[in-house]
Amino acid sequence: MSDLRTLFNAASDLAGLSFADLAARHKMTVPADLRRHKGWVGQLLETALGASAGSQALQDFPELGVELKTIPLDANGKPLETTFVCTTPLIDIAGVNWEASNVRNKLQCVLWIPIDGRREIPLAERSVGTAFLWQPSLEEEAQLRHDWQEHMDKIAMGEVESITAHQGEVLQLRPKAANSRVLTDAIGPNGQMIQTLPRGFYLKTSFTGAIIRKTFNL
Repeated sequence: MSDLRTLFNAASDLAGLSFADLAARHKMTVPADLRRHKGWVGQLLETALGASAGSQALQDFPELGVELKTIPLDANGKPLETTFVCTTPLIDIAGVNWEASNVRNKLQCVLWIPIDGRREIPLAERSVGTAFLWQPSLEEEAQLRHDWQEHMDKIAMGEVESITAHQGEVLQLRPKAANSRVLTDAIGPNGQMIQTLPRGFYLKTSFTGAIIRKTFNL
C-alpha cells in the first residue's frame, strides 16, 4: 500500500463481505472451522490487503508503520478472545526498554478489523466488519507500559514460570506454542538457563472491549 489512506479505504471496502466471498476473490479455501486453522482469518485479510511482513517481528505494513489486527466479536460487539501482540524475549533482555520494545512497535498504530466471531454461524458465512485505525492514548500507553515492565522484570528475575494469564491489567503473558514439546531457553530462578514454553504478549479482552465500545459508541 502506498499510503495510509489507500490502506484504510481498501480495508473499509471489505466491510460486509463474507469470508467465502473474500476467499473466492483470492483463491483461498475456507476451512470447515478454526480449530486447526487458528490464524486463517488473519491470513485471509493480510492477503486481501497485501500485508508484507509475514511472521517477522515487523509491523504488517512496515512502510506505513501499521499493524493489522483482526478481532472476533459476539452479537453484542464484545471481543471473544484475547489479541496476540508478539512473542516475548526470554533471554538477552538486559537493557531492553519499553520505547524500543516490540509490543510498543506493534501497537503504535493498529488497523483493527472486527470480524463476526459467532461460532453458531458457519465460518464461510461469517463476515468482515468496519475497519478502524487506532493509536494508544497516553493513558492506554501508560497501562501497556506498566504491565510490560512488570512482566519483563519477572522474566529478568528468573520468574517466568510463575507468571499467570491473570497478571497484568491490560497485557497478559502466556505460553504460545503449537504443542508442549516446543521449548525455548529462558532465565531460571538462580540465573541458570532453563527450558520453557515460548511466551507471547496478549491484549486482554477488557482492554480491546473498551476500544470497541469507544470507537462505535456502544
